Amino acid sequence: MRSFDEILALAATHHGSPEAVLEKAANSHAVADPTTVSDDRYLATMTRCVFNAGFNWRVIEAKWDGFEAAFLGFNPHKVAFMSDEDLDRLVSDERIVRHGAKIRSTIENARFIVTEAEQHGSFGAFLAGWPAGDQAGLLAYLGKHGARLGGATGQYALRFSGHDAWIASGDVSAALVREGVLDQPKATSKSTLKAVGEAINTLAEQSGRPRAVISRVLALSVG
Repeated sequence: MRSFDEILALAATHHGSPEAVLEKAANSHAVADPTTVSDDRYLATMTRCVFNAGFNWRVIEAKWDGFEAAFLGFNPHKVAFMSDEDLDRLVSDERIVRHGAKIRSTIENARFIVTEAEQHGSFGAFLAGWPAGDQAGLLAYLGKHGARLGGATGQYALRFSGHDAWIASGDVSAALVREGVLDQPKATSKSTLKAVGEAINTLAEQSGRPRAVISRVLALSVG
């Protein structure tokens, strides 16, 4: 695998200059301290990412105020205690996208957040305590204990909540095929996600740059 500087230079051939690449690669969602994000915002972000999957994101965006109201400001403790009757009501609530399985996932993810908060003090503290270089392990944990947080949804939920997360997009995977890390431009299995994480960790150690930025630079190096 090439060094970070070499990959950045390759990206610059497509986007003008290393400075232009780094500007495009900047992570506007970054949060220095995950514990400063309240648990309700973690639940809101999970919900937005779950509903965005398979839907036009503009539809979700247009209804977002309705989501906030229907799910009680995404207060995890309140949502966690929603009953089957609440679920039936929400399935008929025109303020939100009426997808029963995804609505249920919000309730299940509220319970997940409450459980982790009880153990760690907050969901942000749980994230802060997870080893920074083990995103593949964190994704596996989210997939096992959360609802509909597997695959790309979990990666986007981490990124958009402020976590320094890489995303194994098609372009990132294609770049890692080029670099000899992956055999095909698709990273969905535990082994391929681990390989992505290890490659990005190596580039992070070389460059001192956030993993989210490295992920974007890899994507930009494709074209």
